[in-house]
Parts: sequence; C-alpha cells; structure tokens
Amino acid sequence: MAQTATESVPEDGESPFDVFSRQCPSRGTLEHVTGRWGSLTLGALYESGARFNELRRRVDGVSEKMLSQTLHALERDGLVHREARLTNPPRVDYDLTALGRQVAGRLMDLIQLVEGRMPEVVEARNRYDAAHEA
Repeated sequence: MAQTATESVPEDGESPFDVFSRQCPSRGTLEHVTGRWGSLTLGALYESGARFNELRRRVDGVSEKMLSQTLHALERDGLVHREARLTNPPRVDYDLTALGRQVAGRLMDLIQLVEGRMPEVVEARNRYDAAHEA
C-alpha cells in the first residue's frame, strides 16, 4: 500500500487526472474511498470523530489490521486527520479533513440512496434467483 514515488501536479492549469486511465493516481484514491472498509470508515467518521476502537466497533466486521491499513491510506490521501495525544494511556483520535468531509458527504448520499431503495433491490434479487434456479 505504501508508495515511495513523489507525485506532482502540472502547473499548466489543466487537470492531468483521468480516473479511466490506468496510470492515473486518482484510481488509488477512488479505490480507498469506495472500497468496503474505506467507505464504511469514512461514513463512520462523518457522524463524528472517533478513537480507533470506537471505529472498530462501529464498522462491524473490520479487523484491526484492515482498519489500520484503511486509516493509513485515507490519511495519506488527505481525507483523514490522525491526532496522537500524549496522555497516559496514549490516545489517538481520527477525524475527517475538510476534503474528507466533502467526499464522505457525497458517499453518505449514496449510502442513504442504497439503504432507502433496498426493498427494490431485495425484490430484484428474489426475481433473479427464482428465474435462475437450477
């Protein structure tokens, strides 16, 4: 997941980014945002900032390792802010950056749309399964 090459943005004013291009770095960010754990983590942080274990409880089913990797990727992309506090015991808080809030807001719109239309999805699945039984 770690990337060592330095990425840059051309100064000509035109956007060099095209998510449909195999070489485009925006693909990685889109993957981080729309992957199962990334989208759920952003959604959980959209509600409020949280500590690691609070996030782990909120994002049911994510392992400690996957949540840690997800948070690192989202922090690297500038979507999540990590703040380590020198208390006893040490405390680490996670929150969305301004960019992270904007991305998570749009993601939450999609989540709410999907949740709201689930009766139709369940119906479609049942029809499909009935038509494709062996």
